[in-house]
Amino acid sequence: MEKNRLNIAHYLALNAERTPDKPALLYPVRITFGEMQEEVDRYAFGLKSIGISKGKKTILMVSAGPEFFILTFALLRVGAVPVMIDPGMGIKAMVNALSGIDADAFIGIPKAHILRRLYPVAFKTVRIWITHGRRWFSGGYRLALLRSETKQGFPACLSNPDDLAAIFFTSGSTGPPKGVCYRAGMLDAQIQILSSHFKYGPEEIDLCTFPLLSLFSICRGMSVVIADMDPVHPATLDPKKIISNIREYECTQMFGSPMVLDRLARYANSRNVLLPSLKRVISAGAPVSRNILESFLKISSGEVEIHTPYGATEALPVTDITASELLDNPIAVSGYDRGICVGYTLKGIEIRIIEIEDTPISNWDDKIELPVNSVGEIVVRGAWVTREYINQPRANSLAKIESHQEGQTWHRMGDIGRLDSEGRLWYYGRKSHRVITDKGILFSIPTEAIFNRHPRVARSALVGIHEHNEELMTPAICIEFETGDRGFNKKKLIGELLQMGKASEATRDISHFLFPGRFPVDARHNAKIFREKLARWASKKIQ
Repeated sequence: MEKNRLNIAHYLALNAERTPDKPALLYPVRITFGEMQEEVDRYAFGLKSIGISKGKKTILMVSAGPEFFILTFALLRVGAVPVMIDPGMGIKAMVNALSGIDADAFIGIPKAHILRRLYPVAFKTVRIWITHGRRWFSGGYRLALLRSETKQGFPACLSNPDDLAAIFFTSGSTGPPKGVCYRAGMLDAQIQILSSHFKYGPEEIDLCTFPLLSLFSICRGMSVVIADMDPVHPATLDPKKIISNIREYECTQMFGSPMVLDRLARYANSRNVLLPSLKRVISAGAPVSRNILESFLKISSGEVEIHTPYGATEALPVTDITASELLDNPIAVSGYDRGICVGYTLKGIEIRIIEIEDTPISNWDDKIELPVNSVGEIVVRGAWVTREYINQPRANSLAKIESHQEGQTWHRMGDIGRLDSEGRLWYYGRKSHRVITDKGILFSIPTEAIFNRHPRVARSALVGIHEHNEELMTPAICIEFETGDRGFNKKKLIGELLQMGKASEATRDISHFLFPGRFPVDARHNAKIFREKLARWASKKIQ
């Protein structure tokens, strides 16, 4: 896109001009690119008429349907800043997150307006209220009445690369959710890498399980099928419905967390159902196990490629590797004792491994960089790596490192890993999840790998218990049983786990094994373990 047209709503206009009759959405309703463009223009005129214009931060809380895409593009077209928040993070976390945004406007379904009535502090700066649906007691404007009847095209607001374009929130799985500032140039760079690396193209049909990512699919001219599921609560999905979406519309690509892929694969394999139309599957949000990859490949055609990229809300994507590459590498899938291989650095991104530090690093210094195969903190920079959180000076100081010589910002991923001699990144777990003992440091992924080999263990979670010394911790392993295992004879199992731990120098002194039942997980991907919650529970059990 031309530098003076860094407004990603421009991509929709281009697609509407080139292929006006092609479906932008196929399900649950069919909307062509031409029709979507017309609706976006109509709403853009309406939003502009009530004062939503360039730079106005606008909280968007509508269901993941056609209106979500139309309103997001309309906000972008007028130059407003969509504020996207995941209700699945919980009311308390959502209220705290929105309280620090200083939003100007709010568009929401009636239920969302109940929230702003109950928690006015989160919306104290909002002056423009819009209800999508029945207005009831909410006041303000009704969205349907803002839809202009004009058939004129709305002149898209031109953006500079550094203009604030959107605010997306972190999942809150390892701390309070934070609003990540996306600049216009960063969004455009993300769209470009999807095309150049993942080969997004207009001939594709995308199954949408995570609406934000499918915005990019529409920008690239794809037709989108909105999956028949609740994206806020992915664990409730009915695999039969998702498989029906894929087969009926012959979807060629999809994004799904490891949990989604696992549920689909289990269902399809048990019924000998195949998904031959899929050519590209992207799975992220948590590590994807070898079992899930192999199971999903059984229900796909020989042409499918499963990508398992690494990244975060602040920097996405950073690396990528495919299932075929992983499964051909015995070391990469041998149990994760040496971390999880998350692939090669994408073009346009730089990765460094630095000394682990919990305090701010104000300025980049080459001396903190570690050599190849050293385990340390992962830092990245690049065209689509965000530079700041909104109104979060403390979080910015902890997560960002300025490189004044080069005028660029490094983002500290909050993860531990290493780069090998071939340039592949290996993930060892979250920095905040490491357990510091008097014998050394335990990292979650390689430690848990030891105990995950037991046939009764579905997965394990390393947690640290603070006792008398504030820094040193007592390690404990929480165990989640395999499906159908009722947890009998724990004493025998603990003995077997103790023996497994003795096989490794790092785990030989671990003596606490706990059984909390199903692990608490994040709402967004339903895959990341809330180890902080487990640690608090474990602390009460041990002390």
